[in-house]
Amino acid sequence: MSKSSSPLSPDPQPPRGSWQRGRWVLLLLALISAAPVIASYLAYYVFKPSQGTTNYGALVQPQRAIPPSLIVTDEAGKPMKLDSLRGVWLMISVDSSACDKNCATKLYFMRQVRATQAGERQRIVMVWLRTDANAVADAIKTAYPDTRMLVADPATVASWLPVDAGTRDTDHIYLVDPNGNLMMRFPKDPNPGKIKGDVTKLLKWSSIG
Repeated sequence: MSKSSSPLSPDPQPPRGSWQRGRWVLLLLALISAAPVIASYLAYYVFKPSQGTTNYGALVQPQRAIPPSLIVTDEAGKPMKLDSLRGVWLMISVDSSACDKNCATKLYFMRQVRATQAGERQRIVMVWLRTDANAVADAIKTAYPDTRMLVADPATVASWLPVDAGTRDTDHIYLVDPNGNLMMRFPKDPNPGKIKGDVTKLLKWSSIG
């Protein structure tokens, strides 16, 4: 048996150029896989409407993931983790089950903003975090059948959701990205047209959810 065919001979090394090409291919595949997440966070950190003005909603920094301890009760009375809704954009409102005029207005704004997204609206889920387990009026249930009406512990919700000075979490509409991160807070008595502008741009520039 010749020396070159001996089983004890070391394996031939691949050409250096081939090894380098392999590294570039792996890097390219990694970038392609990460592209949706990269796009999401570019939208998160570099989100600017035209003409240099800032976005309408306040960006929440640093990120606040949905707390694992935030257990809610669904419409059937079953407990579930709120972060089980990850994978879509969540528009969140907080209010008591009595749902006064302010509460109904926020639910209406969320429904209208979602409706204006046309074919992209399925990427958004509207969530009403109720701070008590009292009955919801039939008129509210009928008007907002696509809104998830979940009961949550108000203290846990308040510790997660930031507020503007002089306001409460019940004054705001919040936006959570599909990775489960709270990313935007809209002001008290908001302009729904401006909320729509922010949401439309986020859906356009982010491929996740």
